[in-house]
Amino acid sequence: MMTNEEIKMIGNDWDEVLQDEFHKEYFYKLLKFVQREYKRTTIFPPKSEVFKAFRYTPYKDLKVVILGQDPYHGLGEAEGLSFSVKSGIRKPPSLNNIFKELHDDLGCSIPESGSLVPWAKEGVLLLNAVLTVIKDHAASHKDIGWETFTDAVIKKINEKDTPVVFILWGSFARSKKKLITNPKHFVVESAHPSPLSAYNGFFGSRPFSKTNNFLIKNNLKPINWEIKE
Repeated sequence: MMTNEEIKMIGNDWDEVLQDEFHKEYFYKLLKFVQREYKRTTIFPPKSEVFKAFRYTPYKDLKVVILGQDPYHGLGEAEGLSFSVKSGIRKPPSLNNIFKELHDDLGCSIPESGSLVPWAKEGVLLLNAVLTVIKDHAASHKDIGWETFTDAVIKKINEKDTPVVFILWGSFARSKKKLITNPKHFVVESAHPSPLSAYNGFFGSRPFSKTNNFLIKNNLKPINWEIKE
C-alpha cells in the first residue's frame, strides 16, 4: 500500500481528483505489474505517454469524453489518446471513418495527421478503458486493473457540476453508460466506427454536432473539431 503523502501522477488537477484512487492497493499492484512489463517486453504507448490524455485535458477544462477500449498495438501508433495516432503514422480504418463522419456532420476538412491532440486541448478527454498493451497483442492488458481505474475516472467525471458529453461508440463503450447517472450530462451513443460496424449506425449519427449543440445550450463554448494538419 502506498503512503498517505500526495502522489503526483499527472501534474494537474487530476492528481487531487484521483488521489484516493492512487492510494488503493489495486492501483499500486497495477503500476508494479506494468513497470515489470515495460522491462520485459515492448509495451505501447511509451511509458511517458500512458497518462497523456489526462495531461492534455485537465479535469476543470473537461467538456467531452470519447471512450475507447485499449491502445493501438502496432509499432509507433499509440500516443496515449483513444483513437489517436502519432503524426506521420498511417491512420487506422476506424479513425478514417471518424474523420469521414466529422466531414459529413460539420463540413470539417479531413486532416493529413491522425493525431487528436488538438481535440484534447479543446477539452475532449480521449480515454481508453485500458491504458497499455503489448506490441502486436490486442487486449493483452485487459483485466489487469486498468478498467477499475478508468471506471473510477468516469465516476469522478460523473460527479462534475458542469455538463459533460460522453461519446460512446460500440458495445464496449456503451456498457459504461451505467456509470453516467448525473442528469446534467449528455450521452451520445452509436455503433463503433470500425469498418465492421460503421454502416450499422455510426455513419449519419452526427456525434460532433450533437455534442456542440448540447454545449451551446448549456452556455459552454463548443468544441473546435477542425484539425489543421
